Amino acid sequence: MKRLFAVIGLGRFGYSVAESLVQKGCEVLAIDSEEAKIQAISEIATFAVQCDATDERALKAVSTQNVDVAVVSIGENIEASILIVQTLHEMGIESIIAKAVTNVHGKILSNLGVTEVIYPERDAAIRLAHRLVSPEVLDYLELAPGYSVEEIAVPDRFSGMSIEETKIREQHNLNIIGIKKQVNRMIKGKLKKEDTFNFTPSPSDMIEKGDVLVMIGKEHDLDGFSNSE
Repeated sequence: MKRLFAVIGLGRFGYSVAESLVQKGCEVLAIDSEEAKIQAISEIATFAVQCDATDERALKAVSTQNVDVAVVSIGENIEASILIVQTLHEMGIESIIAKAVTNVHGKILSNLGVTEVIYPERDAAIRLAHRLVSPEVLDYLELAPGYSVEEIAVPDRFSGMSIEETKIREQHNLNIIGIKKQVNRMIKGKLKKEDTFNFTPSPSDMIEKGDVLVMIGKEHDLDGFSNSE
């Protein structure tokens, strides 16, 4: 049986969440107070309903209480966000994920019992800052305070070496958990570049210029590696 998700608030973030869930085979109940946003998502979502999500009776009327997970992606209107989360909680929805725009907003949502608070704008800003400071860093994901996973372009000095020969683990206290490569393959009679991912790299695996290393470790070690010559 497919899981049913409610996505409340269909701005850019909410729309993207709903679209991605549908692409992964989930059923989505999309809710927004604006008719234009409902029309825009009606061909994607399983159910698209225009209603005021701050109204408990309206939420119950569209069977929101039957969803497995509710995603509250209204962040800018903090009062509405808090009221909706409180209503969902009172309706007995156990898994609620809510977007926050400030730390205070996030703390209030946490106190209301949400399963997870997310900060899309803040997280995007952090990823951008990492890329601006260290151009070799292609992507960044914080795992816990002080620890992260980063995608880093292979430095020239390591091109043509095996993972063992780079001594990255010994000298930088970092672990390589994956290698992204581009390979040339014949597809429908045409030579095209295709991305491959080695998610179980061994010490003897070779890395080349153009590869991307997926590395895990402490942030200051990652920063030191990406900024080293």
